[in-house]
Amino acid sequence: MVRINLVKAGETEVITSDDKDVSVDVKPTVSIKVMQSNVKTHVFELNARESLDGNIMIFDHKDIDIVLMQEKKKIVAFAKEMLTDNVYGAESRMFEFLKKKGIVAYDSIQGGNIYGSMEAQILESKKFNPVKSALVNIAQWFKEETPMMKGMEAYDQMMDDTLLQPDREHSTELGEVPQAADKGSIVTNNMFAPYLYGRYTY
Repeated sequence: MVRINLVKAGETEVITSDDKDVSVDVKPTVSIKVMQSNVKTHVFELNARESLDGNIMIFDHKDIDIVLMQEKKKIVAFAKEMLTDNVYGAESRMFEFLKKKGIVAYDSIQGGNIYGSMEAQILESKKFNPVKSALVNIAQWFKEETPMMKGMEAYDQMMDDTLLQPDREHSTELGEVPQAADKGSIVTNNMFAPYLYGRYTY
């Protein structure tokens, strides 16, 4: 006599006979985890600080400081030290980038209430966090801006080295040029000096 117990998949199936018992364990190990394929992970570093009122201040750029106002949903750029054409160029490039990425409103880009500043309003979104999206895109703009900033810093350093540490062709050692009363085109013993009209030089 043979007695067979049928059980569901995943449980123990027992086959019983007069001579011996045979047990078979059926344990399925296949699992499926569905993830969103359009989700990306962004990892970046910024030299930033949070103000007392919750604004995020970013200081990575050479010419401008950026303030991300979380409550007002606004981005404002200020001149870092002194207002130059480089400041306006950096502000314009940043807001042009954010405009094309769909972060700020086209018609909100304007001069701020502080001289030399520029601001824009962050667009509202029901699907994404507007502040986080703005922060990610600002970091992305810094990546595109970094080569130009490094080139400007390298040029400034090269000019400093040219003035402070010139090569042998463009420099003379102390005492190499002999002393003389007159040097070059500067006349000191004439009655009238050519560079001081109407003044005596003796």
